[in-house]
Amino acid sequence: MMRSLWTAASGMTAQQSNLDVVSNNLANVNTTGFKKSRSDFQDLMYQTIRQAGTTTGPDNQLPTGVQIGHGTRLVATQKIYTQGSFQSTGNSYDIAIEGDGFFQIAMPDGTIAYTRDGSFKKDENGRLVTSEGYALDPEIAVPEEALDLTISAEGVVSVSLPGQDPEEIGQIELARFINPAGLENIGRNLVRETAASGAPVVVNPGTDGAGTLVQKYLEMSNVQVVEEMVNMIVAQRAYETNSKAITTSDDMLSQANNLKR
Repeated sequence: MMRSLWTAASGMTAQQSNLDVVSNNLANVNTTGFKKSRSDFQDLMYQTIRQAGTTTGPDNQLPTGVQIGHGTRLVATQKIYTQGSFQSTGNSYDIAIEGDGFFQIAMPDGTIAYTRDGSFKKDENGRLVTSEGYALDPEIAVPEEALDLTISAEGVVSVSLPGQDPEEIGQIELARFINPAGLENIGRNLVRETAASGAPVVVNPGTDGAGTLVQKYLEMSNVQVVEEMVNMIVAQRAYETNSKAITTSDDMLSQANNLKR
């Protein structure tokens, strides 16, 4: 059987996965803090028919060899952590990170997850929580009688109380990673630490390379629709080209089968 059938089939499978990644990017074009993914491909093993450098005479060697590849495969879907655009909301509980870093979120199992989504709400205890009800870590509890909430660029949280001067109630911290692309996506705008990402470095905003905070703004997705549409067209054409290779291989096999007639 011709190698090209299986080689082209691997190309079609890879482009199907590529389109899955592009589709997920487009689906999350309006997801707060979402970071687009990129498909990385790798060629498969090669069958060596003739080895380069083989001696063909007393003073002669083959300058090149003959190797036949066996296709491609998807090896990684890498998150691209470029800055998304900002959207003004006027909501005191919305916070955007300008620069590097992640908010820390306390999960029900006691672990810490991380997010760029700063659309926080206030729960029944006054704590700042995500849309899923997971608390920001370190915990920030807003007093019930607070008239206004102020968050500085350095993460200092203050409230205005009736008849009193503004009072500081907490400090928002950010986590940085050596390799944020190695974080594990767990859905709900959250990521989790892995061995590939390295351990988090927890700092105050604006220090040690961490970004600063912008209150009453949200960071939008960094997906560029035009770019993803171009990627979709490229994936479609590559899929079609590989399918043509399979059709051509099938036609060649058909002609070989008909030689006896």
